[in-house]
Amino acid sequence: MKPARTPSRTPGARPPQRVRIIGGQFRRRLLPVADAPGLRPTPDRVRETLFNWISHLRPDLSHVRGLDLFAGTGALGFELASRGAARVVMVERSAALAAQLRSLRDMLGATAVDVRVGDALAQARTLAREAPGGFDLVFIDPPFDAGLHGPVLAAVAPLLAPDALVYVESRDPLPPEAAAAGLVPLREMRAGQVRAMLLGRAGASDRICPDPRITE
Repeated sequence: MKPARTPSRTPGARPPQRVRIIGGQFRRRLLPVADAPGLRPTPDRVRETLFNWISHLRPDLSHVRGLDLFAGTGALGFELASRGAARVVMVERSAALAAQLRSLRDMLGATAVDVRVGDALAQARTLAREAPGGFDLVFIDPPFDAGLHGPVLAAVAPLLAPDALVYVESRDPLPPEAAAAGLVPLREMRAGQVRAMLLGRAGASDRICPDPRITE
């Protein structure tokens, strides 16, 4: 997402980028991608696969309460809101990006979206006090080199409803905190060096047919 003021583009500069909302009431709307360090929106094809997984497990999203702890462009959170989720909390550390998320929320009329500014771990712990077990779907996509996957998985464990799903993007295998939270992989695909994983409570995998792993 663009900052509030965009300097004139110099010759050879990269043109503004966009990501597309794939399904639901905001389908085909474009979200701007800021030229910000570490900002890595989930590609359209990966999001399409992810939401196919989710819709297989939860055909009706109207009661789903979602949490995107590293919102960035808002691609995952707005995709979920577009598909009718009851509540979507987006957490973004950058005040400028959070302001852009609020602007996009208002432009889309995405009334289910609540944007919070702050550190993902701190916000997860706050939400765990406010609404233990209060989320059905959590997105975890931190900067890959920040060492946050394990701590964040541990922090979100108290937030998860009994049948909650957790989406994780990473370059590495799941850290032990996933198993400690009772989470096992239900779906997985590779997009280059990135692992996209949908996790659920241990035992949930017995109720669904595993997909073949996809290599892109």
